[in-house]
Amino acid sequence: MMYAVSSPKTCNCSISYPRIQSPYFHQKHLASTRLRVTAASSAEPNGVKIEYTPWLIVGLGNPGNKYHGTRHNVGFEMIERISQAEGILMNTIQSKALVGIGSIGEVPVLLAKPQTYMNFSGESVYDEMSLPNGVLRIQPKGGHGHHNGVKSVMEHLDGRREFPRFCIGIGNPPGTMDMKAYLLQKFSTLEREQVDAALEQGVEAARTLVLEGFSSRINRFNLGQKYKYHKV
Repeated sequence: MMYAVSSPKTCNCSISYPRIQSPYFHQKHLASTRLRVTAASSAEPNGVKIEYTPWLIVGLGNPGNKYHGTRHNVGFEMIERISQAEGILMNTIQSKALVGIGSIGEVPVLLAKPQTYMNFSGESVYDEMSLPNGVLRIQPKGGHGHHNGVKSVMEHLDGRREFPRFCIGIGNPPGTMDMKAYLLQKFSTLEREQVDAALEQGVEAARTLVLEGFSSRINRFNLGQKYKYHKV
């Protein structure tokens, strides 16, 4: 999963359950003794100066080669796609996360991949199965859905839930297959194609969210995803 953090009204994260892997968005002023993201500004033709609030975008997953390419780490993959598309280098370790600083359009962003494990993702700032493989969904807020990783994030945000969540569907395990085994499994060829296509769509959706917020374009995006495979 992916989550984002925005202005003072919101916080930082991404979440939902049963499972979907995703990134989270949160927009706020971020400062540290070692790392600082400042709001860019530009002047409109009428001379009015516009300042942009930075966004923190976090993809949840686990560090290590064991999890690379698995359903469990699609949130990390989404962050990697955004960093490549926007030319943002992920080259700094800060607050138990691998981070990159850059911008989407003129809006400053900080991308993060927590290096703690999923259940403790809140220490540096989800996966989900209720959506079919490769189906995306963006929500303005939500609960933890009894997901330990989401609980951890919310606990570190003083129980707040008002942060956008970007869910990437990975489907349900077949039959009686163990959930953990399913999450740690790599995608089939068809599933991989669906996820790769979803990640490309996700880059555009993330760009729209950062630049426009929850606009009509996001509503249309969610509707299109809902009936993508006629299974939701």
